Amino acid sequence: MAMRVGVVLLVLAFISGTSLAARIIVGDAAHWTFGYNYTDWAIKNAPFYRNDILVFMYDPPNSTTFPHSVYLLKSLRSFEACDLKKAQLVANVVQGGGAGFEFVLKRRKPHYFVCGERGGIHCTVGLMKFSMLPVRRSCQA
Repeated sequence: MAMRVGVVLLVLAFISGTSLAARIIVGDAAHWTFGYNYTDWAIKNAPFYRNDILVFMYDPPNSTTFPHSVYLLKSLRSFEACDLKKAQLVANVVQGGGAGFEFVLKRRKPHYFVCGERGGIHCTVGLMKFSMLPVRRSCQA
């Protein structure tokens, strides 16, 4: 009997932890676009929590839009310099179309997001970068 109660409590804790995850559109109505200050956006929308879902929305490349992508950088130093040499591509130029590309914040570690298009110009000049450290959601009674 005690084991059943423990299993039920564990399942309830898992369900409540995942059901609290927020779906957050990066940049709000501006979406993921050149010239928008995403660092300010991240500060205004903090805190971000583990299991929150970031949605990167941008138009696929066409004759009237610039292509965008989403890279995850490994360090603060590479983020500050917009150095893409060791970056991980997490969403290519077409994945942000439609409902957007979803990135789940699974780990409690710094995340450094940038647009890697035009050799990093979108990151350096276009302000298409932000960092965050997801925190653990505290249990509420």
